[in-house]
Amino acid sequence: MGRDVPALVFTREDRRRYRIKMHECLDAFAQMLRDERFEAERPQVGLEIELNLVDDTAEPAMRNSDVLEAITDPAWSTELGRFNLEINVPPRHLTAGGPDAWESEIRDALNHADERAKSVGTNLIMVGILPTLREQDVGEAALSENARYRLINDQVFAARGEDLLIEVDGVDRLRTYSDTITPEAACTSTQFHLQVSPEEFADYWNAAQAIAGVQVAVAANSPFLLGKELWHETRIPLFEQATDTRPQEIKVQGVRPRVWFGERWINSVFDLFEENLRYFPALLPLCDEQDPAQTLDRGDVPELAELTLHNGTIYRWNRPVYAIAHDLPHVRVENRVLPAGPTVADTLANGAFYYGLTRALVEEDRPVWSRMSFSAAEDNLHTAARHGIDARLYWPGMGEVPVPELVLRRLLPLAHRGLEHSGMDESWREPLLGIIEQRCVAGRNGAVWQKEMCHRIEASARSGRHEALRRMTQMYIDYMHLNAPVHTWPVD
Repeated sequence: MGRDVPALVFTREDRRRYRIKMHECLDAFAQMLRDERFEAERPQVGLEIELNLVDDTAEPAMRNSDVLEAITDPAWSTELGRFNLEINVPPRHLTAGGPDAWESEIRDALNHADERAKSVGTNLIMVGILPTLREQDVGEAALSENARYRLINDQVFAARGEDLLIEVDGVDRLRTYSDTITPEAACTSTQFHLQVSPEEFADYWNAAQAIAGVQVAVAANSPFLLGKELWHETRIPLFEQATDTRPQEIKVQGVRPRVWFGERWINSVFDLFEENLRYFPALLPLCDEQDPAQTLDRGDVPELAELTLHNGTIYRWNRPVYAIAHDLPHVRVENRVLPAGPTVADTLANGAFYYGLTRALVEEDRPVWSRMSFSAAEDNLHTAARHGIDARLYWPGMGEVPVPELVLRRLLPLAHRGLEHSGMDESWREPLLGIIEQRCVAGRNGAVWQKEMCHRIEASARSGRHEALRRMTQMYIDYMHLNAPVHTWPVD
């Protein structure tokens, strides 16, 4: 969730200084864009995976500090909940070594971490929402020890002035209140990063927005929350509600939410950072000593610390990222719509579909975002989250169409073309995109498997819901370690 911060109480003066520094950072960023000072010759891709910790009975394990100490690897970090961890997989060129090399690298890292987790009595699981979570698992005691999380929690509730309402209507109905933001920790995701040139950023961001609903429909993996069967990707409405700084009266005034799809197609990466300052008050007004204008005048690269910290507290489903690597600044799209899991094979298939499809859409003569309203793209996201692979989504030239038909007829060929233009040959593309194809043919992804298996256990063993979820989760972990794509998992 970003860099660590100390425990503080903020003053009005802190907020005034921070606002000034953010505008100075934005001015410096605009100057860097005009001067074309960004790295664009060797674009890379990256990956972050959030995971849950469970004990040997598949119940949540509040041990992330102990597990992190056992892993002793800087690629791993805590997340919001004490039952969460995150791995930041090193960036790479998309075709470097081929998909097999990337899969081996990720699996080796996860297997090593899982072995170390076992040494302190826990296990790792990649899943969008841990099915065995109960309300007592997402209270204040589950908040990670990092001072950043406590500070964000306090600032969110200072802005809201009242408890959070979590309300989702699905197969079942969930309505509960929370006095902390810890329910957000139930949302564990896969985040794909795509470095692009500033000149191409708007096209890639627009393309990522256009396909967000399709991504979620194909990869949904979060059907249960606090014992309730809700949306296929319940993570989407949960995350939108669990970090909402707006009380009801502010919502109806049209104030933007901090978990945000956006409201328009963009023309530049600058648009998004400018929106951040225009619409969102600071949650963490911490000022850095560096003067961005003076740093630019010296010929150095500014950190833009205030701009990036503020950006990290606005949770766009496709987020702009400014960063410095090897003393060179770059920008990238952080794709945040997908759940974690179920397997590394599924994760890389999702990545291939995303990277290939966005490139193909960017290269089209008539971009999809010129033929599709922004509101249609947003509606697609929520329809996909609710109905998963059974959803019907809008696509230009096809109208409202079932997701499997849309993917098989229109989008998979485009994804193949985009990967081919990225330098990935057919022998690499086919196994990855073949997983997406077979999910659509079978109509089964992680959410469908979880629902079917839970129902089967409930019916055959006459178990209560939590026991069925616990047993299903144990089976999920076993299949996850086999690394067979989820559409091949048995349910009988």
